[in-house]
Amino acid sequence: MRIAYLTGIYPRATDTFIQREIAGLREKGVDVSTFSIRRPGDEQIVGTEQKTERDQTFYILPPNPIALLFAHIRLLFSSPIRYLKALKLAWLTNQPGLRGTLYQLFYFAEAGLLAQQIQAKQIQHLHNHLGDSSCTVAMLAAELGGFTFSFTMHGPYIFFEPYRWRIDQKITRSLFVICISHFCRSQGMLFAPTDTWNRLHIVHCGVDPALFNIVSHNQSGKRLLYVGRLSAAKGLPVLLESLAALKSSQPEIILTVVGDGEDRAELEQMTAGLELNDIVKFVGYKSQAEVREYMQETDVFVLPSFAEGVPVSLMEAMAAGVPVVTTQIAGVSELVENGVSGYIVPPGDSTTLAERIKTLLTEPQLRTQFGAAGREKVETEFNLNHEVARLYRVMTAALDGIMESIRPEAFS
Repeated sequence: MRIAYLTGIYPRATDTFIQREIAGLREKGVDVSTFSIRRPGDEQIVGTEQKTERDQTFYILPPNPIALLFAHIRLLFSSPIRYLKALKLAWLTNQPGLRGTLYQLFYFAEAGLLAQQIQAKQIQHLHNHLGDSSCTVAMLAAELGGFTFSFTMHGPYIFFEPYRWRIDQKITRSLFVICISHFCRSQGMLFAPTDTWNRLHIVHCGVDPALFNIVSHNQSGKRLLYVGRLSAAKGLPVLLESLAALKSSQPEIILTVVGDGEDRAELEQMTAGLELNDIVKFVGYKSQAEVREYMQETDVFVLPSFAEGVPVSLMEAMAAGVPVVTTQIAGVSELVENGVSGYIVPPGDSTTLAERIKTLLTEPQLRTQFGAAGREKVETEFNLNHEVARLYRVMTAALDGIMESIRPEAFS
């Protein structure tokens, strides 16, 4: 099986689950070529895994004008009807306004270059991660190139603007859709015709539990860990407020913040304003191996986010036997069971967040209990090896069902 993977920026330090998924498919014998709209910056290349993937990925932007023109001329003259149908699709799925039209023209141009590359490599199927702009490019490329496409729908941001990103058309035109949770699938069902619901398959993002040693909780704790993008939407201001409230009763408490992002300067300023510089350490992006090391050195993992799918960072903490404190949003409760493997608190509630953190820090037996339950949950339901196998079965079944109907001219 020869397929292509597309994302907006690949590889990124924060999207290691995509890299692991691709590696898992390759281990099963799938020939996976990676494509990306944009090239990641050097700050994203935090390990050998990212460097290897970046070196072998085809980047659409910035385009070579001659290659871009040649791709569209070739597509037009090889199949004028198909080209015009793709142009019509671009118009029908256009975003409102002049700016939306301009962006759609960009997506159409990018799709032509992608389609030509996929045809040249004789790739039979294109799979896209995330449902926004890169998925628009994937949908248009499939129409231009005469091959099939699918995508993994994550959320939550795409569900804030489902009509702008035309989830309905993307689901309708895709060979299959991978949903990372029951919540995610239900949101897709809101906008897709009922006769397409059977192509919405749940395949979790996952981690390999074998890579994580289980943390021992033998005494009162003091170490907190956050891993993720540095954005206010991740609830970090709420966590900082909680720390300010906990500092007097838990004077040895320490928070390590792994990651980077658009709000780092603002968060560092807030940390200083709350007089937390001595207990909050911003350490930037780290490799997968380094993140695992941080997991082994923490007592409680905290993710007080306002917007998530099913966070892989929570899976990693739970795989390490670390209890988690997180928020009741989207599909989080499908991973974390409140009072069993961690605590789920209302988003934006710094008081309850502080209380739950304090409870776990002061009760090592409870941390051990929660940690064991979390590890079991990941092993049984969010195990990377099981999920990649499920994805492979879905993909193989879908492609086997349409192989006889693929037109030979699609690769001419």
